Amino acid sequence: MRIELDRPRCEGHGLCEEAAPALMHLDDDGELVIDVPEVEGDQAEAAAKAAVRVCPVAALKLVAA
Repeated sequence: MRIELDRPRCEGHGLCEEAAPALMHLDDDGELVIDVPEVEGDQAEAAAKAAVRVCPVAALKLVAA
């Protein structure tokens, strides 16, 4: 699976970072940085799905690799 970000839509709420801190973080300017765009393994996929689910502006999505 691959995490994709719709950057113009992202408002930097940080809920995704809380759900998946090993996969993404907010930088010093409040911009989301996806550290691990290609997600493999059950635990990482579950975290990625949680991050997508909690985004209040639907700026993240998962696509099949």
